[in-house]
Amino acid sequence: PATEPPAPAAIASADELYVTGLHLEQYRHATRMPELYWREALRRDPGDARCNLALGRWHLRRGEFALAEKHLRASIARQTLRNPNPADGEAHYQLGLVLRYLGRDTDAYAALYKSTWNHAWQAPAYHALAEIDFARRDWSAALDHLDRALRVGTDNLKARNLKTLVLRQLGRADEAAALLAATRSLDPLDIGSAQLAGDAGAAAFGTAIQIDLAHDHARAGLFPEAIALLTAAARSPEPGTSPLIHYTLAWLHGLTGDAPARKRALAAARTASPDYCFPARLEDLVVLEAALAADPRDARAAYYLGNLLYDRRRQPEALALWEKSAKLDPTLPTVWRNLGIAYFNIAQKPAKARAAYERAVRAAPADARLLYERDQLWKRLGVAPAKRLRELLRHPALTRQRDDLAVELCALHNQTGDPAAALALLAVRKFQPWEGGEGLALGQHVRTHLAIGRASLSAARAATARHHFETALTAPENLGEARHLLANSSDIQFWLGEACAALGDKPAARAAWTVAATFKGDFQEMRVRAFSELTYYSALALARLGRAATAKKLLSDLLAYARDLAKQPATIDYFATSLPTMLLFDEDLAARQLTTARFIE
Repeated sequence: PATEPPAPAAIASADELYVTGLHLEQYRHATRMPELYWREALRRDPGDARCNLALGRWHLRRGEFALAEKHLRASIARQTLRNPNPADGEAHYQLGLVLRYLGRDTDAYAALYKSTWNHAWQAPAYHALAEIDFARRDWSAALDHLDRALRVGTDNLKARNLKTLVLRQLGRADEAAALLAATRSLDPLDIGSAQLAGDAGAAAFGTAIQIDLAHDHARAGLFPEAIALLTAAARSPEPGTSPLIHYTLAWLHGLTGDAPARKRALAAARTASPDYCFPARLEDLVVLEAALAADPRDARAAYYLGNLLYDRRRQPEALALWEKSAKLDPTLPTVWRNLGIAYFNIAQKPAKARAAYERAVRAAPADARLLYERDQLWKRLGVAPAKRLRELLRHPALTRQRDDLAVELCALHNQTGDPAAALALLAVRKFQPWEGGEGLALGQHVRTHLAIGRASLSAARAATARHHFETALTAPENLGEARHLLANSSDIQFWLGEACAALGDKPAARAAWTVAATFKGDFQEMRVRAFSELTYYSALALARLGRAATAKKLLSDLLAYARDLAKQPATIDYFATSLPTMLLFDEDLAARQLTTARFIE
């Protein structure tokens, strides 16, 4: 069975530290970081070959090439302590990639060649060597290395396409045509072979893929071809790709020494729409860093690079870049929005986060997501529900656009004592399920009908109360979700019993109280819990059934649970499938846990 790994310091074995890190990396765990396990191993043995290799890969993916080189060379040093030819060539291969990103192709060539000593890395290493050969116009070496790569991996489309180009350079047109035809037959959806064949339909693959293809060309020194490809793509770009097309063109023109063309491309990139532009490639990092080096006052390049670095968990650098972007161009709302998130989650500066979100909303007052996110920040900062409600009611058109805003509006109506307004909204809106929103719409449905039902019961309208309590047990189709099988509904059943008793229907009352009394535990915030505040209603139901001793014991257990919870260190469940309260802003886990404990107590 799956088990939660101990903290790094609690693991005695260096091998287990390494394997645990690999597991967390492989399954992309949301809250446990693999590098902590590898760093603990290196604290004990700085030369550990496997953990240095793992950290080298990790830094490479983050675009931290100098740090990646340091760890990879440390791994190689340990692996070659007794033998100049390591049994595993990965460290040399990864080092070759790092050196290519650093522009040190001569050093990369040596590292890549050494990695071919190991069969597992021959296909990618020989392919990378052939790219360097092609850039050097060493056609015979390129062909030899591509043949070696294809002997190991026959279906390597990029290697096949590069070999087609090499054969053309060698004047072996018939062989090139035959290989190209075979590649197109092998994979008709391959854009590289479609472009080599001059297929007009290659443009239909989309401009994002054409940027990828341009980088493939650039790695082989095919700068004119890459420029031609992106120049054509710039005429009809897909949404979100225009800035990166132009920034990549500027980078390519810089490599070819065409300063006027680079200047024009940078100007086009700065004025392109930033909507839906999400840099994600390591090549994008290199391109954007080159853009900022060429023009340090390029606000958009700083913004895009900040987005990319934040995604790679280089948050302090991202924050600095966003601050620079906002200073250079304060009109882009997303920069302020990103700053708001970073100020709250990374810098722990809530006042600056609030100010940044105010700037974002002023810059884009019609953006419903910004309205929602600012409200969530206000909630974190303890802004009164009445004030939050007034603000949302000022923007009815925006609250209608988003389910999460609609749910929040319902919650605020309930919190401020107006469940009728919440009911009016819940009755007419068709909600769609969304990740992180599990149970929210249904939860407001329950709270709304419970509130109206209890008010009706207090006003001696027991029949109306019974109707609302029974409705609270249902899951209307328009809410888009069903009740979780482990969810506790003892509160609804208890109050239903109260309404039935008030109507003189003792059998129905007893049946409802019996159901309430039988609930064990709860399922809240995507977690199974042994107790919750709803356990209290099970105890009340037991008392109604005349089982006072059992009710007292349950309340005693609930109190012990609350007091124990208050003493426990707050942690995120290792097996949590979702963290709905931390989708946007980080949460003070200790404060939330203590609040829960005190509320139950």
